[in-house]
Amino acid sequence: MSLILDPAAQDLLFREARTANTFTDEPVTDDQMEAIYDLVKYGPTSMNQQPLRIVLVRSAEARERLVGHLAEGNRKKTAQAPLVAILAADNEFHEELPSQFPHFPQAKDLFAERAVRERSARLNALIQVGYFIIGVRAAGLAAGPMTGFDADGIDKDFFGDGEHSVLAVINIGRPGENAWFPRSPRLTYEQVVRTV
Repeated sequence: MSLILDPAAQDLLFREARTANTFTDEPVTDDQMEAIYDLVKYGPTSMNQQPLRIVLVRSAEARERLVGHLAEGNRKKTAQAPLVAILAADNEFHEELPSQFPHFPQAKDLFAERAVRERSARLNALIQVGYFIIGVRAAGLAAGPMTGFDADGIDKDFFGDGEHSVLAVINIGRPGENAWFPRSPRLTYEQVVRTV
């Protein structure tokens, strides 16, 4: 193999990592989440936009509200996960660009049109969702990402400003008993890659 990353790290992040459907009751701490964010914030986005916003759902009241917005198959595992994160795109990310991108002060002006801004926010925040999942795995935790939910309901309930768009809900913790479904097949290199 031509990879520099240690095989054990490759397994931790990719080959052996799975979407967990059950978790132990071991808590996921704020320190762990801060360490995860402090790693994944370095993943590249276009023009360093960083539009991802994260809401950590810890209280029983917030958890109950969130579960009510989920598809039936996602409710039980979310109710029982040690921590749940709501990942959303900030459609007003451009307001942060002058401080995030000081060598290009007019960057904010490129996103004056709302449709352009929302497309860019969604694309770049989705890239960051991938980094976030890898960061959770790097912390030795399992992630259970889900997209089966009422997005409008979550947007209103957890953001309420009309400027955020939920992208994923992720259960986080140590895998519990019978955490894994059988691994689904993956497409081969030949099925995916072509050279022109």
